[in-house]
Amino acid sequence: MRVRFWGTRGSIPVALTSADVRDKLAQALVQASGRTFASYEEAHAFASSELDFSLTHTFGGHTPCVELVLPGEEYFVCDMGSGARPLGVHILARQARRPATVNVFMSHVHWDHIMGFPFFGPAYVPGTKIRIHGCHDVLEHAFRLQQSPPCFPVEFDQLGATIEFVKLTPDQPYEVDGLTVTPHLQLHSGDSYGYRFQHDGKSVVYSTDSEHKLENRAEAEGFAQFFRDADIVIFDAMYALAEAISVKADWGHSSNIVGVELCQMARAKHLVLFHHEPANNDATLEGLLKEARRFEELTRGDHALKVSAAYDGLELDP
Repeated sequence: MRVRFWGTRGSIPVALTSADVRDKLAQALVQASGRTFASYEEAHAFASSELDFSLTHTFGGHTPCVELVLPGEEYFVCDMGSGARPLGVHILARQARRPATVNVFMSHVHWDHIMGFPFFGPAYVPGTKIRIHGCHDVLEHAFRLQQSPPCFPVEFDQLGATIEFVKLTPDQPYEVDGLTVTPHLQLHSGDSYGYRFQHDGKSVVYSTDSEHKLENRAEAEGFAQFFRDADIVIFDAMYALAEAISVKADWGHSSNIVGVELCQMARAKHLVLFHHEPANNDATLEGLLKEARRFEELTRGDHALKVSAAYDGLELDP
């Protein structure tokens, strides 16, 4: 089971500006400190080995869309944020005109998590089957509403694919083409649901748009059990800890530090920070990652936790 990230931002898509690119170039030149390079290959090697990730890469700007890649013909996707557009391009290219079957698991129906669906290419292809799974009673209504006049030129009923909405019950496991899926209620406005996916002895938890009150021991222990021994936990780390417990308390999101604490309690193997604040640039996000890694080192017991930050295009194997 491979995890492929197509969108990792929260709230709204963002893009690098010309000022951002100039800033990266200027900082890279300063760090090069007068060095010269005889070839592109030499310059590339220097950038790859000596420059920070935030200078040579970008975390990207699409809103949540995460693919689980399994053996077989069916596709498995968490959320339909703006990252669903490039995912759709990928699916169409891979299918080479063959109809696809796509299973979507929705955390909730806020706009940043459904806004990519009207631009999801397979939805326009006759013969394609799309099953949209979720725990919300308003699931189908939300998808139809965003394509209703005057908001979008193509109405939901004009889509070529066969689309089915599948209602799930929290904490009840389901089998979907060999994948075991268990949803779990989370604290967020209008309710959000995390998912635990299990296949062939590996487990991945997708837990975005969830606020955690660690002073509530029962709540913390409940999530630690949901995360228990997971190979990968994709975790809502939208804020720094200071923001999450002060000015942005009760906004429905969590922090990098709380992610470390819960995954340590659960003895999870790999924490992936996700749902990045759109106002944070690449350098800030890299700083939050370094902070989480340092906190993990300082608080580590007999179990080491790997900590990463998701970016558009990242692929991970549990």
